[in-house]
Amino acid sequence: MLTCTPLLTEGPSARTLLRIAGEEAGSFLDALVSNDVSALPPGRATYAALLTPQGKFLHDMLVVGQENALLLDVAAAGAADLRKRLMLYRLRAKIEIAELDWQGFALFGEGAEPAMAGDGVLFRDPRHPALGWRLWLPADATPDLTIAEPELYERHRLALGVPDGARDIETGRGLLLENHFEDLHGVDFRKGCYIGQELTARTKYRGLVKKQLHIVTAAPGSVLPPAGTIITLDGQEAGEMRSSFEHAGLALLRLDVVAKAMQSGAPLDCEGVALTPRRPDYASPAPAKD
Repeated sequence: MLTCTPLLTEGPSARTLLRIAGEEAGSFLDALVSNDVSALPPGRATYAALLTPQGKFLHDMLVVGQENALLLDVAAAGAADLRKRLMLYRLRAKIEIAELDWQGFALFGEGAEPAMAGDGVLFRDPRHPALGWRLWLPADATPDLTIAEPELYERHRLALGVPDGARDIETGRGLLLENHFEDLHGVDFRKGCYIGQELTARTKYRGLVKKQLHIVTAAPGSVLPPAGTIITLDGQEAGEMRSSFEHAGLALLRLDVVAKAMQSGAPLDCEGVALTPRRPDYASPAPAKD
């Protein structure tokens, strides 16, 4: 049976829905983001990011095709900034950008593919098969589903090692390949130009990745320190915490220090909490050392 959890409307993990409407919606967004969104069929979704001109992370999004429109499933905390940036690039493009007053749900786990009814939008999460589906409905609609606690999705996401936008990727500094965007189907190296493409391509083809996102776990009953807390190994800085829930979380870690920890079997330390690092199962092998 599928588990259905609400996507929160408040707090750091809250989500909202933007709509880019107009015949030029696909070509407009495609020129800006890391993945090919130029011809998404209705109901089909892809994952993408908007970067700075220097190739640093700003926003990620699940982009869903509609007839003469695109829906953007985005972090609520960054929606106003994202919309403002998109408006700056609009120029003469014949589009309109609006935020929808809709409610979202994550459906994951064992069970048959859900059926869509009514005026909502249902799509498979393009990042990882185990993330299941996203369902968005108008605010006054009632889903014909049993709703579980949102914490269940947070545990599930962290166990898979999937980053949650700016909660896990430092805005203005993070790189896509540090955060497994290629393995999460969020960057297309064959598409045309987009903002920040040069650094993203250089990072891939020159093997410049020195740190990457890892799953970290502590002993059951532990509470992990907040995002930004420094992690060490034998006094050497190894990286820093990202989002977490209870005794599991994500951390951006130096690949050389992780290799040393794996070889020695020594745990990482985060303000007195012993952490065991693990590379996400979906991720490609760590880049080889020079």
